[in-house]
Amino acid sequence: MIRNLSRVVRRAYRRTVDLSHPARSPLGSAVENCVVYRKGGRQPGDWAPDEAIRRTREGRDGFVWIGLHEPTEDEFAGLAKLFGLHPLAVEDAIHAHQRPKVERYDDTVFAVFKTVRYVEHEQLTATSEVVDTGELMVFAGRDFVITIRHGHHGSLGPLREALERLPDQLRKGPSAVLHAIADQVVDDYVEVTDAIQNDIEAVETAVFAERTARGDAGQIYQLKRELLELKRAVVPLHRPLQILAHEPPGAVSPEIQPYFRDVADHLARATEQINAFDGLLDSILQAHVAQVTVAQNEDMRKITAWAAIVAVPTMICGIYGMNFDHMPELHWTYGYPLALGVIAGLCLTIYRGFRRNGWL
Repeated sequence: MIRNLSRVVRRAYRRTVDLSHPARSPLGSAVENCVVYRKGGRQPGDWAPDEAIRRTREGRDGFVWIGLHEPTEDEFAGLAKLFGLHPLAVEDAIHAHQRPKVERYDDTVFAVFKTVRYVEHEQLTATSEVVDTGELMVFAGRDFVITIRHGHHGSLGPLREALERLPDQLRKGPSAVLHAIADQVVDDYVEVTDAIQNDIEAVETAVFAERTARGDAGQIYQLKRELLELKRAVVPLHRPLQILAHEPPGAVSPEIQPYFRDVADHLARATEQINAFDGLLDSILQAHVAQVTVAQNEDMRKITAWAAIVAVPTMICGIYGMNFDHMPELHWTYGYPLALGVIAGLCLTIYRGFRRNGWL
């Protein structure tokens, strides 16, 4: 009940996506969203990218934030030329499937983040999807930020709204946006990690419950696979955050460094939890295998005990079935009832012995 209640709470507080907001791209399309910020405030109006960057550079203040969702090569070519983006970074941004990283191309920083989302499910099965991953690429220059999202989650609309309520932070420029994105991505890691803990506890309870001691190995393996997918997103981000916190490229403002160190601390917490969960699942799997082995041994003992009991009447009936003329009590009136009594007595004695020793 507590686990189901926690899932309801997570659903209630999960960030929602309002696609009518002008700062968000409709899911499944590559519509450009272009916003201009000056002196920590958002400038009204709809801007074309070329006009927005021209006005920004003429005024020598503010920056442009352009958001895209899964653009094709043709759709992104114009922006790449307009902002002078490096071809290698452009190729990575379009085709995705990159490891988390931070690279510097002249005055532009190119960062790749893996986004994650916990997939709600009523009951964990051997085929349940637990973690859904996507990618988020960020180009950050002196006066522009371009974000490219791959996957059907990780919307930056709520993040943009939160930043717009912090004008002092927005005045720090594109570096503040890069930090906010990294912070949201890592916060999602922590949230997903906490949610997975409930599934691990459910599997652990099932394995060690008396009535279902054998559990389900498929659930354990599925959790390990999903945890591995989360680990591939979280662990490689450690080095990029260290670069941003201690060796920032020129496009990252030095006053943002302490913020990246804070994000790195949160990432370390998520990494430690994931490593601990991985070890715990190994222990649960070993316990499951041990329980299966013990259960099989118990079954073999029961089978052996019943085979020993059945061997008594088999032996006696086999002897009297040899059809010799001179056999004990063969022609006695009470010989047959006596044989049955001896068989029953011996079987009962052996049964009680096995019960006393815990074999039955």
